[in-house]
Amino acid sequence: MTIQRIIGIDFGTTNSVMAILEPDGTTTTASFGPDLFKTFRSVLCFWSDEERGLRTLHSAAGPAAISAYLDDPLDSRLIMSMKTYLAQRSFTQTTLYGRNVTLEQLVAIFLRAFLAASGVDVADARIVVGRPVNFAGETADDAFGDQRLRAGFAEAGMDAIEVAYEPEAAGYRFASGLTAPARVLIGDFGGGTSDFSVLQCDRGQVTPIATTGVGIAGDAFDFRIIDNVISPLLGKGDTYRPGNTDLPVPPEYFTAFARWHRLSLMKAPKTMRDISQVAAQSKHPERLRGLLRLVEDEMGYQLYQTVSAAKAALSHEDETRLNFEHRDIKIHATISRAQFESWIAPDIARMEAAVDRALVQANMAANGIDHVFLTGGTSFVPAVRGLFSARFGAAKVSAGGEFVSVAEGLALIGRDRLRAEV
Repeated sequence: MTIQRIIGIDFGTTNSVMAILEPDGTTTTASFGPDLFKTFRSVLCFWSDEERGLRTLHSAAGPAAISAYLDDPLDSRLIMSMKTYLAQRSFTQTTLYGRNVTLEQLVAIFLRAFLAASGVDVADARIVVGRPVNFAGETADDAFGDQRLRAGFAEAGMDAIEVAYEPEAAGYRFASGLTAPARVLIGDFGGGTSDFSVLQCDRGQVTPIATTGVGIAGDAFDFRIIDNVISPLLGKGDTYRPGNTDLPVPPEYFTAFARWHRLSLMKAPKTMRDISQVAAQSKHPERLRGLLRLVEDEMGYQLYQTVSAAKAALSHEDETRLNFEHRDIKIHATISRAQFESWIAPDIARMEAAVDRALVQANMAANGIDHVFLTGGTSFVPAVRGLFSARFGAAKVSAGGEFVSVAEGLALIGRDRLRAEV
């Protein structure tokens, strides 16, 4: 079988991208929708209707999923950040309108819609898919995550995929612009993971020397904003009195809530009943009732949009205003960049530790790195950029292709693997 093209697929926590490398060497990135966006939101929306006694489950993906959800948030289910669950053995399936659907099936439903929206024919193509070095989650099983990633693609009809590390893929793209041999540190920041690779680049050849990662990135930064600004107004830190003793409101309500993509998972009868009972006995019952209202009304996406906008504003402003309203819930807060950076300091420290591990694996000091290339949306955060400027020198640090570099690099990896087989 003649391979007509090589396709790189960056299935991301927040956005997904496809790059196509044609036999003549030209590379293009798939466009989506009338606005020709290069990214496709990694979300699904499900809803159900009944006709002649038969209930039918419907789904939409990407921008269509968001539109369907916003049209009817109370009678639809938005599934976000599927990738963050891949390496979590505790999450195997969810129930959608009475049907059990596995995580692999969810990934496949998304991928089929992603391929259809791209208009790209993947038949007879060599497909290279990216994966993080370390999957997201405190209890992530990376081998299990890799297995489920492959299974999701197989379920979608792509059972012969190859897999490559995402930071190495970003390195391939960066190396294509180098004119001299260099040792390069790549930082790839997604929604759920931050990955680092040290690469030796010489005359178009890229040799990985070290690869590390940590399961935190943009979503963790969102968590810090919600946890410090929004959750306290919804009952976090409050007390309730089930008897003669004041007890703290269970903190697990807010651990799940602050991970915005888990908000819909809280909408289980037992969880809602438990929160309602605690609210009735709490010092400020209106706060927990506000939490219940947000969960019941499926406001996860709107909350995410507000928090994400505030985070983005802090990348170029010293302070910003977070405004979120829903029915009788009114949250207005000013957040300074200094506050935000103090909240994310533990996450930045974990990123720095992962960079240290990469240098140790490569058996080199920081001054042995010639270039640092940062990619992914979280690379815009000044504290992230500052980590690398302070460590390696601002002159060595560059960024670019924040949303397409991994997919394009995956296609280049596929090209080099093909050449090695000839």
